Amino acid sequence: MGHFVVNIVSMLSAWNDARLTRKSLGALTDRELDDIGLCRGDIEEVARRF
Repeated sequence: MGHFVVNIVSMLSAWNDARLTRKSLGALTDRELDDIGLCRGDIEEVARRF
């Protein structure tokens, strides 16, 4: 049972990290994204990595 709870907490943490990454990158302008080598279409892929 403890392992199950740890897995759930881990999944929720990963989901929240991806959500925050999407939110932060989404708030940047296209110019700012370009400065870091990204475009709007890259945001989802980058969020999934973290």
